[in-house]
Amino acid sequence: MRVSESKLHSSLKGQITKTLAQVIADLKNSSEAQDFLKNFFTDTELETYSKRLAVAYWLKKGRSYSNIKENLKVSSATIATVQELVETPGLKLAIKKIEAEEWANQWADRISKVVPLGKRS
Repeated sequence: MRVSESKLHSSLKGQITKTLAQVIADLKNSSEAQDFLKNFFTDTELETYSKRLAVAYWLKKGRSYSNIKENLKVSSATIATVQELVETPGLKLAIKKIEAEEWANQWADRISKVVPLGKRS
């Protein structure tokens, strides 16, 4: 899919961006979101955006550029670009959501080891 090089009027750009954000917000669960993303983006686009988020998360966790570069197969330039964005409100919120999910999963795992599934009330 080729993106047009013509510039959109700023108000139309804002309106369609808001519509995309609303569609994403209205998806009921991660399964619906995955279906949407897989169908809407090309494999390359989805991998690119997923890697950017992973780079941001790993930078926040203190991983080195070389570790990120080797594991995610991204360039130093990509890591540097994402590094500049890590403290922006949107990316900070996304990372906070990932960390909250990670925390919840860790506690659910700990609780399930203490209280077997069949014995919960």
